Amino acid sequence: MNANTRITISCDDRVGLISDITGRLFDIGTNLGPTSFSLEGDVAKFETTCELPDECPISECEAVLRGLSLGNADITVEAIAAAPEMTTAPGATHLIECSGIDQPGLIARLSEIFIEYNANIVRLAASATDEKDARIYTLRFAVAIPPERAANCLATLANTAGSMRLVFKFDEL
Repeated sequence: MNANTRITISCDDRVGLISDITGRLFDIGTNLGPTSFSLEGDVAKFETTCELPDECPISECEAVLRGLSLGNADITVEAIAAAPEMTTAPGATHLIECSGIDQPGLIARLSEIFIEYNANIVRLAASATDEKDARIYTLRFAVAIPPERAANCLATLANTAGSMRLVFKFDEL
């Protein structure tokens, strides 16, 4: 899923609230991503990052949600930038991808390796998705690695990624 929208709703709680909100979003073709709901007293808080179909602009999504019977509603529907797909990056020699269960320090630990090999990060994109019982984090680096150091740099990255239980792959540009 390429999330392009964040929806937040704060309103009076009532029976059937989640069903009404998610049903209406389904009706307009929304693909829900990470979603949360909580009650604070009598106030319901619903939040999701989702993908709206091209034929449903944000203004239409907001109008549909405002058409629901929501007491004291504060509704925000806003565009968010999706993590960019990297197929090339000017100045980069390698595209590197690491993915696995989210854990603290992933970017820091992997990016430190580039220093040792005098490799420069040209672009970085990170995204997280919820899959089954785990949050999967994917890092994509476009890196300029000196040719004479590339093999050792990639081997160190592969070993480190393996020790962190990450899937590692790369493409040479």
